[in-house]
Amino acid sequence: MSDNLTMSPDLNSAQEISLLDIVNFLQASWKKLILASVVGAVLGLGGWFVLGSYSAEYVLLNNNNNSYALDLVSWKILQKSLPNLADQMIEENKAPENQTSLYREMRDERWWQKNAVPSYALSKADTKDLAGISKDLDAASTTILNLTLTATGSSKEQSIDNARAVSQFLRSGGAYLQLRSLLNGYESQTISIAAEVQQKIANAQIELGYQLERVKALEELHKRYPNSPTGTMVNQQVESGGTNGKYLPLTSQIIAANTDINQSKEDIVRLQRRLDQIALTKTFLDQALPLQDQTFDGLLLDKQLLDIESSLRAKLASDDSNGVEFLNELHAQLLAIQVRFTKGLEANTAPTSSGKKGMTKSTVGGLAAAFFLMLSVLLGGRVWQTIKSGGAK
Repeated sequence: MSDNLTMSPDLNSAQEISLLDIVNFLQASWKKLILASVVGAVLGLGGWFVLGSYSAEYVLLNNNNNSYALDLVSWKILQKSLPNLADQMIEENKAPENQTSLYREMRDERWWQKNAVPSYALSKADTKDLAGISKDLDAASTTILNLTLTATGSSKEQSIDNARAVSQFLRSGGAYLQLRSLLNGYESQTISIAAEVQQKIANAQIELGYQLERVKALEELHKRYPNSPTGTMVNQQVESGGTNGKYLPLTSQIIAANTDINQSKEDIVRLQRRLDQIALTKTFLDQALPLQDQTFDGLLLDKQLLDIESSLRAKLASDDSNGVEFLNELHAQLLAIQVRFTKGLEANTAPTSSGKKGMTKSTVGGLAAAFFLMLSVLLGGRVWQTIKSGGAK
């Protein structure tokens, strides 16, 4: 036991590293460390030349007839929905063949946050400095002036082509998402509102039946009592508290009942025309929904839907004002989406490529990685020698 106790201090002292040991280590190894660092820097630079990518920017102005095509809310919706659309296009093999890798990048929501950056009328710093001056600043701080799209590629031309492809996907995909929302809204109307209108028609027809019976009874009563009370007598009864309609002259009651009948008939006609309008909506959807599943290009789909609307308009009766009203509303909505994602998001200049980026980062990264790798190897060798020498003793 005494031998073990005396050996422990020697072992502990052998494991301690002094400043002199470090200096000696660096003097013995500095050439290897420098050589490894140079080799790492060269490898990093070479990797940048081989694997480095060019970057291109494309600026889309956000305007639409002196207003803005996209507001903050619609942009946030697109920012969340476009990655899902890109993923769906890949899963269904509908992404362009030469852009599959780009679409794989675009299905990541973080890619859009990094590579599709909106520019606001007022920055956060401007809003903070001008706080309290005007309430209009609140709206200006969320007003999007333009979108800067960034894409990379193995060559300058490829990066520019990718920037154009991102712009095209933003426009066509955004239009597709809004058209799908529009069609879903119309589809909901044909289900829920149609049932509600039919119920109202049934209720109105039941009420009309009671009103017709009431008029028939009043007319028979008037035949039995042709000399009904005069207007003066009725006024005296009303003043004395008899406000019920049964105290009115029978002729007045008959006129009022017929007025109710006419109103009920008018309501039924209005509801029936609304039902016919919903039927026209369903006819439109029967042709539109299959197209929605055939393409993800919203601009192409918009044109196809406008063709369907034009075809339905040509078949519409000239006196069908309700059908014309629906088609006019549909036409306006389709055109608004088309303009929003064509003229509303338009570039004044072509995409620009700033060349390869990250040369310094790649070189420094390779240098640091090689330096620390060599340092680890040398330290590992020194520790192994220490262990071996300790075991030999």
